[in-house]
Amino acid sequence: MAVLFLLIALAVILASAELFTNGVEWFGRRYELGEGAVGSILAAVGTALPETLVPIIAIVFTGGQAADDIGVGAILGAPFMLASLAMVVTGAAVVIFTWRGRRELAVTVNEEVMRRDLSHFLIAYTLAMGAGMIHVRPLHYALAAGLLAFYGYYVWETMRGEGDLEGDTKPLYFHRHPEMPHRYRIFAQIGVAILGIILGAEIFVTQVQTLSETLGAAPLIVSLLITPIATELPEKFNSVLWIRQRKDTLALGNITGAMVFQATFPVSVGLIFTTWQLDATGLVSGLLALISGTVFYLTLRIRHSLTWWSLGGAGSVYFAYLVYVFGFAK
Repeated sequence: MAVLFLLIALAVILASAELFTNGVEWFGRRYELGEGAVGSILAAVGTALPETLVPIIAIVFTGGQAADDIGVGAILGAPFMLASLAMVVTGAAVVIFTWRGRRELAVTVNEEVMRRDLSHFLIAYTLAMGAGMIHVRPLHYALAAGLLAFYGYYVWETMRGEGDLEGDTKPLYFHRHPEMPHRYRIFAQIGVAILGIILGAEIFVTQVQTLSETLGAAPLIVSLLITPIATELPEKFNSVLWIRQRKDTLALGNITGAMVFQATFPVSVGLIFTTWQLDATGLVSGLLALISGTVFYLTLRIRHSLTWWSLGGAGSVYFAYLVYVFGFAK
């Protein structure tokens, strides 16, 4: 039954991701937004909801040290998974769809959008990691306010950026005509898609945990490696769908924009409502996420482009974390 529910949850997430990517593209076209605003803000925040709600509920509404540990772990795990495994999945999608003749192998992105996302992520997440080693509560409160303001500035900067949406957009599923749909239909489709993503992710995480316990998997493996993969499924599915449609900036902006969001808003919740004392495992995951983000940023600065193999190279960061967890973590 757990396997059946897993398959149902995957189907729900995939269908909702298709509705969501289609809906936010039409939202961007109706309000004449750039690809950075659509991919890095609208798509990123919408699909980041499942993994964002997990730590907030655990920290704010449950309470206790165990809830704090779960919440802080989820907050730190999201940027790491986005900077490693999500990039690998996107790189693999480029290769697979090229092999199937759906696109070319070259990855074409808006360098300005990607560099802006990665630079803001590196600044915010470095501050978050530093705060985890400096246990001064007034400083934590001030940094939380600063990170929220920083994200607001990032949103303003991105929304005013240049860059038209790439390619054509399929007719809105809630409209089914090529002309511009009414905004209410766009909002309705996006709302249904977000609800479907949240529901599917919740069912998937629950069934993964049930299946892991049935098979006797260690709780550490479930909490650090399996559950984060499940909660990041919406971003991965969205990016794969956009890669198939040759909309590379939207695909990667969905990931890098979520990295900025996860490094600011959920971190601010952790800074305010927990002691934000990071253990060795948390610091290692954070450091590896920063290393991956730095490599991508420098690649854009030096080569002015990303490739399928540079995206796939992020898998080395995930592999390094596996080695640490199974070889050194207590």
